[in-house]
Amino acid sequence: MSNPIILIPARLKATRLPNKPLADIHGLPMIVHVWKRAIEAGIGPVVVAAAEAEIAEAVNKAGGRAVLTDPDLPSGSDRIWAALCTVDPQGNHDVVVNLQGDLPAIDPKVIAASLAPLADGAVDIATLVAEIKNDEERNNPNVVKAALAFAAGANTARALYFSRAPIPSGAGPHWHHIGIYAYRRAALTRFVDLPVGLLEAREKLEQLRALENGMRIDAACVDTVPDGVDTPADLERARALLANQS
Repeated sequence: MSNPIILIPARLKATRLPNKPLADIHGLPMIVHVWKRAIEAGIGPVVVAAAEAEIAEAVNKAGGRAVLTDPDLPSGSDRIWAALCTVDPQGNHDVVVNLQGDLPAIDPKVIAASLAPLADGAVDIATLVAEIKNDEERNNPNVVKAALAFAAGANTARALYFSRAPIPSGAGPHWHHIGIYAYRRAALTRFVDLPVGLLEAREKLEQLRALENGMRIDAACVDTVPDGVDTPADLERARALLANQS
């Protein structure tokens, strides 16, 4: 029986939207909205892995739990690993969900769906995809594509590659990768100790490090891509979405 924990990495430094985790959305910081969505997923405890005290204070004030991590850590994966070692040194949680801190309007069911591929014991890391609906999305290098093929009637499939290019070629569906990961604890432990891979550096996609080292990533299919917040325009969109939900 798995015992998941959700960890949300968050830091104030952002090129396009400084102080993003603390951006106000209807009276609450964005990171608090993400924490609330994670709680609503109902799959385990939720902890924010904060790079700065201001983030931790905002989460704690809202009744959540946050831990401070080294602000100089190079990635979200390193940040959640540091937080995990702080909050669960005994290793009680065998599955670790890495939830991005810029998804304030995410459907909690989408978070829960990230666990589905781990039903197969051979899977090291689980993630999510949604079908790409138009050429603009397919050709956008900021949209990461996953190369995978779903068997008839299946909702999970093995990911063979990730790219910013529109892969694979030829007729058939393309899949938008959603950057939520559910790691087996042993897989996360191994992953953070691996050096940056050649393909990872070339594509600027951290998950390729796992594939380059023989780790297995499977993805579950969900209906829509959650709206991330990277720009002021994205923030306004999130405010509108959450206003409609309230």
